[in-house]
Amino acid sequence: MNLHEYQAKELLKRYQVPTQEGIAVENVEAALNAYRQISVNTGSKFAVVKAQIHAGGRGKGRIKEVPEQSGVQVVKSAEDVARVAKNILGHTLVTIQTGAAGKKVNKILIAQDMYYDGPGERKEFYMSILLDRARRQNVVMYSTEGGMDIETVAHDTPDKIYKEWVQPGFPLMPFQARKIAFNLGLSGLAFKNMVAFVTKLYDAYVGLDCSMLEINPLFKSADDKILAVDCKMNVDENALIRHSDLADMRDKSEEDPTEVEAGEFNLNYVKLDGNVGCMVNGAGLAMATMDMIKLAGGEPANFLDVGGGANAQTVEAGFRIILKDPHVKAILINIFGGIVRCDRVAAGVIEAYNKLGNINIPIIVRLQGTNAEAAKELIVNSGLKVESAILLSEAAELVQKAVSAN
Repeated sequence: MNLHEYQAKELLKRYQVPTQEGIAVENVEAALNAYRQISVNTGSKFAVVKAQIHAGGRGKGRIKEVPEQSGVQVVKSAEDVARVAKNILGHTLVTIQTGAAGKKVNKILIAQDMYYDGPGERKEFYMSILLDRARRQNVVMYSTEGGMDIETVAHDTPDKIYKEWVQPGFPLMPFQARKIAFNLGLSGLAFKNMVAFVTKLYDAYVGLDCSMLEINPLFKSADDKILAVDCKMNVDENALIRHSDLADMRDKSEEDPTEVEAGEFNLNYVKLDGNVGCMVNGAGLAMATMDMIKLAGGEPANFLDVGGGANAQTVEAGFRIILKDPHVKAILINIFGGIVRCDRVAAGVIEAYNKLGNINIPIIVRLQGTNAEAAKELIVNSGLKVESAILLSEAAELVQKAVSAN
């Protein structure tokens, strides 16, 4: 589950991780009030307005309706705040990660300016924590090249990316935190603050059951404070049972509506760009079905796993979701009857077909396993325009004919 920057920063504060202060708002008046409050608290007229969407590259992105407006901008007056807020709120931000369609901005973050003058040098670093699946360990990845795309740094200057792996079941050790601060070239108070920062950041990563936590830039201010100026946080959805408060932070407006609807019926759905909709029980069988669709000359339009307890309700929901895609030319239902009986699924297909009505694309149903023959007989005798198959090769031939005919 992705979180917005302002949400991630609030969660980091629970673990005493220093962050750039800010106030999330939804309208211009609230933005002005937030700016005044930050000005009073910091004594500075400078602030930063940040669009809140689930995508990176906001600073380089552009508002579709106001092309001269970026997604992140420094402001130094109430007039600036009002103008920038009007340009961003309710409009579409296009970044390198959103694609041409962009994402609508419903909230902005009014944040304090951290680039003030002081006795020391200001620096930007990069830091992220994630799971290294190859080594089965969490890894802290960091670099002196903050504020840039880490992919660019990895490609152009791989020697500037450092990694520190953490043993499972153990915290980040003090010597590891000191090693990180040393590799970032810090000394004195900044060194001490970085050791404390990365230790608390790792505690937050583990405590919140994150799958990824990225700070870019990780900032050293002119007076040697170390803090998160930006934060991207992904929480493992499988762990939300331990974090009911985090589940409430989910912003469904940032997600694909069909994927949200599928989740409400406990369906695992991912939209793709093909022409054959598929409905399968089991992730492994779904992957094999998608391969089979490609071998038959089609392209899968989605990944849809209805799980082991498929019934009439889930089948109907799956049909409805697949049919929302105008590019679908055929639907393949591939069910292996193990936990669920094939005749039960067949009855669900017939019920869903009758309920939805006006389905004008070919539907191929391949049922194998418990009561497969009885299921095929049900479909054949239903009088519906549904073709039944027992063998995988038979289903492939029917898919090929359906795609070719359309």
